[in-house]
Amino acid sequence: MALGEFNSWFDQPLSSQFYGEEHESWRQVLRKFVDAEIAPHVDEWEEAGEFPRALYTKAAEIGLLQLGYPEAYGGTPAPDPYWHIVTSMELARHGAGGVNASLNSHGIGLPPLLALGSPALKERVVPAVLAGEKISALAITEPSGGSDVANLRTSARRDGDHYVVNGSKVFITSGMRADYYTVAVRTGGEGRRGISLLLIERDAPGFTRTSLKKMGWWASDTATLYFDDCRVPVENLIGEENQGFMGIMLNFNSERLGLASSANAFAMVCMDEAVAWARERKTFGKRLADHQVIRHKLAEMAKRILATQRFLETTAWQVDQGEVPVAELSLLKVQATETMEYCAREAVQIFGGMGFMRGNKVERIYREVRVNAIGGGSEEIMRDLAARQFKF
Repeated sequence: MALGEFNSWFDQPLSSQFYGEEHESWRQVLRKFVDAEIAPHVDEWEEAGEFPRALYTKAAEIGLLQLGYPEAYGGTPAPDPYWHIVTSMELARHGAGGVNASLNSHGIGLPPLLALGSPALKERVVPAVLAGEKISALAITEPSGGSDVANLRTSARRDGDHYVVNGSKVFITSGMRADYYTVAVRTGGEGRRGISLLLIERDAPGFTRTSLKKMGWWASDTATLYFDDCRVPVENLIGEENQGFMGIMLNFNSERLGLASSANAFAMVCMDEAVAWARERKTFGKRLADHQVIRHKLAEMAKRILATQRFLETTAWQVDQGEVPVAELSLLKVQATETMEYCAREAVQIFGGMGFMRGNKVERIYREVRVNAIGGGSEEIMRDLAARQFKF
C-alpha cells in the first residue's frame, strides 16, 4: 500500500508485489457481498446476539465458505495466502468481528478433519458445510485448561462400537447451532500423546450446550458444551487414536495468520472512522483534524498499520514458500492485536463521548480487542513460543 491523500485504507491499491488482478476481482466480489448482506444488518444482529442461518448459504453462493478447500469436496483452492488476507480486509469493513467468527467457524473446525479424517467421514461432512447447509465448529478449550491443550481432561472411553465421552468445553464459536463439532478428547494417558479427535454431531445422546454472554462478538454464537456419557460412533474418530494432538497443531499457524490479518484490518476500520469523524467534527472553531494532537494520533495509527501489514505480507510470503515460520507467526499475532488495540483506543478517544455509545464501529471494535489478543494463543504464550524458537 502506498498512501497519498487519505480517504480509506480499503480504497488503497493492493501491493503489486503480493497481489494480482485475481485478488482485486475477489476483493470486489466480497465488497458487494458485505455491503448488501452484512453491513446493513450488523447493529440488529449484535443486539439480537446472532445472525440468520441463511447468511451461510449466501456466503456459499459467492464462494466465501469454499475458499481454500479441495475441489473434491466442493471447495475452491486458494493459490496463495493473500486470498485470505484480502478476505479478512473486506470482511472487517462492517466492523463486527462476531459475525466473521461464527460465519467462518468451519475455518478451524474442518482442517483437522480434512488432514486426518477417513474418506467416508470427509465425504459425509465437508461438502454440506462448504455449501452452507451445515455448520462446523472446533471444541478444544476447557474450563480448567484454556491454552494448555496437552493437559485437557475431557475423556473418551471405548465401549464396543462407540466412544463414551465425559467432560466439557468452553468458549466454543458456533457452539449452540453447529451441526458438527471437532472435539479433542483424552483416549490415552497424560500429555499430548493421549489425545484423540472425535467428530461429535449435535444430536448425539448425552450432548448439551448453554449459551455464553460476552464483552464483545455479540453476534457470534458462543457456548459451553457438556458431554455426559455422550455416545459417539467409532467411525467418527478423526485419524488414529491418541494421535489427535498433531491435528490440533496443524490448525494453529494458519489460524494465527488469519487472526493477525483480521486484527490489522479492524485497525484500518478504526482509523478510517476516526479520520472521517475528525474531518467532520469541529471544536474551538476548527476541525478536529486541524488540531496537531489529533493529526499525530492519526499518523501514529498509520505507522503501526503499515508496519503490521508489511510484516503480515512478508510472513505470508514465507508460508507460501513452504516455510513454517513459527516465531514470525507468533510475534505477528502479538503485533497485529497490539496495533488493533492502539487504533481502537485512539479512535474512541477521537470520537470522544460518541465513541462510548453503542451503534458505531469504533465502540464495537474496542470491546473486541481482548478476544483477538487472547484467542488462538494469548500474547504471553505467543511471546514465549517465539522466545523458545530463538533459543535465547
